Amino acid sequence: MKILVVEDEPSVSSFIKKGLEEQGNDVVQAFDGITGVKLACQYEFDIIILDVVLPLMNGIEICSKLKTVHEITAPIIMLTALGTTDDIVSGLESGADDYLTKPFKFKELLARIQALLRRGNANKSNLVSTLEIEGLVMNLNTKEVFKNGIEVKLTSREFKLLEYLLRNKNRVVSRIDILESVWEIDFDMGTNVIDVYINYLRKKLGDTSKDKLIKTVIGMGYIIKDNR
Repeated sequence: MKILVVEDEPSVSSFIKKGLEEQGNDVVQAFDGITGVKLACQYEFDIIILDVVLPLMNGIEICSKLKTVHEITAPIIMLTALGTTDDIVSGLESGADDYLTKPFKFKELLARIQALLRRGNANKSNLVSTLEIEGLVMNLNTKEVFKNGIEVKLTSREFKLLEYLLRNKNRVVSRIDILESVWEIDFDMGTNVIDVYINYLRKKLGDTSKDKLIKTVIGMGYIIKDNR
């Protein structure tokens, strides 16, 4: 694989580069944000590993620019010492596919990379084009969502969460299920990232009535249920 590492700390960048090259990967390094963007656009990478705090342009700005402006499809893993719920949500909303806090073990980084590649291959093999429930229609090809005929604008992360719930409709899924299947990552379960995103979805879908489409099953998780 060809991997881009955008990290301004030489010791951390060298540690990652050495470990990945020992696994047979081709690693390219960048030590500031602007160089990282240029390299990501100039070459085709399989994975991009991106620090948040960088000179010239921070990781959040880089990730958003790569995903929305340059339409880079390579999975992006954020590396940072910032690990609060708000930090994680900011990273994911900018388009990151995973979020790993420092310090970390190389085996964990390697596992995250492999998980992202597996998920990408699984998505390519999925031929289902639409998912529906009670006036809610998700088009997996155009990445559009409609509620009672009206388009609902979702972020990439909200779309993936809703897709997972719809694929498992009428079944309770735990927070761990969601983390492993939607992000394929293992956050500190003391954070409320999943709850934050569920609330985002409910508000955008107008799902605020007593008889919610996305239901909370106390002590167990969430379920998107056909009320009929």
